[in-house]
Amino acid sequence: MSIFNVELKKVVDDSYEIEAGFDLSDKLIKDLLGGLDGGLKKVAVITDDVVKPLYAAPILNKLIEAGYAAEMFSFPAGEKSKTREVKALIEDEMLEHEYRRDCFILAIGGGVVTDLSGFIAGTFGRGVPFINYATTLLAAADASVGGKTAVDTPRATNLIGMFNQPKKVYIDIACWKTLPYAQLSSGMAETIKHACFADREFFDYLDKNMEKIMAVDPEVCEHVAEVNCKIKYNVVMQDEREKGLREVLNLGHTVGRAIETLSDYRLLHGQAVSIGLIAQCALSVKMGYMTESEASAVTALLKKAGLPVAIPDYIDRDALVKKLYTDKKVRNGKLRFVIQKGIGDVVCFGEDVYATPVDEATAAEIIKNMQ
Repeated sequence: MSIFNVELKKVVDDSYEIEAGFDLSDKLIKDLLGGLDGGLKKVAVITDDVVKPLYAAPILNKLIEAGYAAEMFSFPAGEKSKTREVKALIEDEMLEHEYRRDCFILAIGGGVVTDLSGFIAGTFGRGVPFINYATTLLAAADASVGGKTAVDTPRATNLIGMFNQPKKVYIDIACWKTLPYAQLSSGMAETIKHACFADREFFDYLDKNMEKIMAVDPEVCEHVAEVNCKIKYNVVMQDEREKGLREVLNLGHTVGRAIETLSDYRLLHGQAVSIGLIAQCALSVKMGYMTESEASAVTALLKKAGLPVAIPDYIDRDALVKKLYTDKKVRNGKLRFVIQKGIGDVVCFGEDVYATPVDEATAAEIIKNMQ
């Protein structure tokens, strides 16, 4: 018998910039020509069929004019497309068009596009660089920082994926002006979530400026994008791979993700998370970490953003309780919840422990009372 020790210790710098502003496509091209492309001139532009004519096609033309060999790969918009099957279809198309390791991926769209594209980039040719050009408030709040990429399965969302950091992220706030109201509202759920666990001052700012946000006021929206990134960065920089602290980003998601799946994606992600936040607040009140008035303030802010705060009648409550067990925070068959502490803080249950076991009966009681 012989033993050969393979030492692969290394230091990896995954740092990248997030640039938020208005009409950033020309800046993107300038950055690429300035070296962001890493010397790669073959580009796979990945988008969905809604964003394609609005933003992806014009950017594709600019890439070609700048001398890049660029082609478009698109799929039907919506969470139902974030699957292993769609991932394979895009990869097959890229292979048919002679894409190999000498390329990079430019994702143009919302969270579904950036999640799927980042996962493709991590596995295609065993890994190629990618850049995110976020066109939605939800992507700005949720997908811009952290490098989580994944696809959904019929059983649960986001359980198949990897951590993969982009080369740069562009948050083009001008794109928010073309979002339907429901999509803009959906994006506010993750923003409100950030305020709930990290920043009471930001919570009050959102309450004061909600009308301006929904009207895409330039100054206000740029501030919202910046604070969103800072809050998430402060978590991710301490726990990139979700060993402990990063679980706070799942506030409201235990119930929210289960509802989203059971609704067959009739509910947008942010709409489902909003309902999940209400359930979490009720649990926090029951456990003594929030007052009724604090929970009411969260409910009022979600309503002000046009978000639902009750479980739809078409969702079976018993099925919802069972669906909670597909959450990735489950340990040893036990449900675990991240719990808000007042407004602007989160409960720490021990050294680097930010989720606590909750018995099924308690979870079922909370859900039953959410009429």
